Amino acid sequence: MATLSLETLESLLQPYLPAGIPAGVVEKLSAYLELLLKWNARTNLTAIRQPEEMVRRHFGESLFAGGLVPEETGTLLDLGSGGGFPGIPIQILRPEIAVTLAESQGKKAAFLREAVRTLGLKTEVWADRGEKLAGRFDVVAMRAVDKMGEMIPVAEALVGPGGHLMLLTTRIQLEVLNRAATTVQPLPGSLDGVVALFHVEQNG
Repeated sequence: MATLSLETLESLLQPYLPAGIPAGVVEKLSAYLELLLKWNARTNLTAIRQPEEMVRRHFGESLFAGGLVPEETGTLLDLGSGGGFPGIPIQILRPEIAVTLAESQGKKAAFLREAVRTLGLKTEVWADRGEKLAGRFDVVAMRAVDKMGEMIPVAEALVGPGGHLMLLTTRIQLEVLNRAATTVQPLPGSLDGVVALFHVEQNG
């Protein structure tokens, strides 16, 4: 199974973190990539098969989103985490944040637990539906979630007062959602991809 050198990884990730990649991040992502490739051969974690494309689309875009997470964030939920995006790269980039990965599909949740254990992360894995989560989070992030329009109210209900909803999506999807974002940043190297942040004032 072809894995990439640390130098190749770093050069692929550079556009997503133009201010520089913190020490130790590339090494952890290399171990993550190895695990992802191994598991993806038998469990469909991602339709992307090329390691370089995995690094750009999954790691790079997640790290870019991590750079946009507000400084004061203490807790972050990755809702519908799948293979761990954007939650695991954000955890690697921002170790001070308490990240929770919510994934209701058993095989994917098993992969997430294995990834967290292998990488030595403090990340929590919630192997059930997001609606059943009791806590509130400073940031709730969603990326490529099925029926995103339906999931947004679920996500917003999990955001603590004054927190943020973060969507890794497309401009077209944003127009369909018809919601005013606080900030919208285009994803490097993507024609239509964006990271949108929505400020959530109050919740129940």
